Amino acid sequence: MAKVAFLGLGVMGYPMAGHLKTKGGHDVTVYNRTPAKAEKWAAEFGGTAKATPKEAAEGADFVLSCVGNDDDLRSVVLGEQGAFAGMSSGAIFVDHTTASADVARELYATGQEIGVSFIDAPVSGGQAGAENGVLTVMCGGDDGAYAKAEPVIAAFARSCKLMGGSGAGQLTKMVNQICIAGLLQGLSEGMNFGMKAGLDMGKVIDVISKGAAGSWQMENRGGTMCDGKFDFGFAVDWMRKDLGICLSEAKNNGARLPVTSLIDQFYAQVQGRGGNRWDTSSLVHLLAND
Repeated sequence: MAKVAFLGLGVMGYPMAGHLKTKGGHDVTVYNRTPAKAEKWAAEFGGTAKATPKEAAEGADFVLSCVGNDDDLRSVVLGEQGAFAGMSSGAIFVDHTTASADVARELYATGQEIGVSFIDAPVSGGQAGAENGVLTVMCGGDDGAYAKAEPVIAAFARSCKLMGGSGAGQLTKMVNQICIAGLLQGLSEGMNFGMKAGLDMGKVIDVISKGAAGSWQMENRGGTMCDGKFDFGFAVDWMRKDLGICLSEAKNNGARLPVTSLIDQFYAQVQGRGGNRWDTSSLVHLLAND
């Protein structure tokens, strides 16, 4: 059992922190920007809620976070009330936010100055993966810190791997999002084509999902795409944030992302239709309702 703090209790962080308590058996203290949610979590899981990241991090062996973006991450880590101000030398900070590789390296370097290890550890698996404790976690950081953190992360992870030095976790998550974006556009075109052709799409999905075209997205989103249902899952706003990170990083490393750039603009069109909180499979809406 470890003393763990968790910062950020959104749709991902809330259940992740819960698994740390129930499955991991850790002593968990939480912080959330909206105090009522932290109090609710504490009442539900029997942990402790604190008013600031610093207070939550004091005395913790591990501090985990899952917030919105680079600026949100800096706000809970840095400053007089940030987690770093409350952490002891030798403690480990594990960030599960999907953020830039730059902010990961920045906070890693700052942590080194005060004797705190920083691991960038974005996740894949969505809300369902967080609730069921089967997330995939891709990490960047030092070997020693990762070896200590991995058993803690295991409370909500199906797979966890160190991908390289600081920033490597975030870069791996960018690969993940690039692949998903292209896959969803192809799936959208395929589902729309099949519907226009008058096929029974339930049968189509059942058959082709067993072959080379099969994917998690097809099995879990193919049917709902055909039904025009998008009120669940990973929101378009979040995907656009992630793709923006990918496109920015591509400018730095020289990678060409022509399809990703195009799909990002398709998602902008979905936002224009009021689909900001629709699931990312809503790309098909642009084709089925042109």
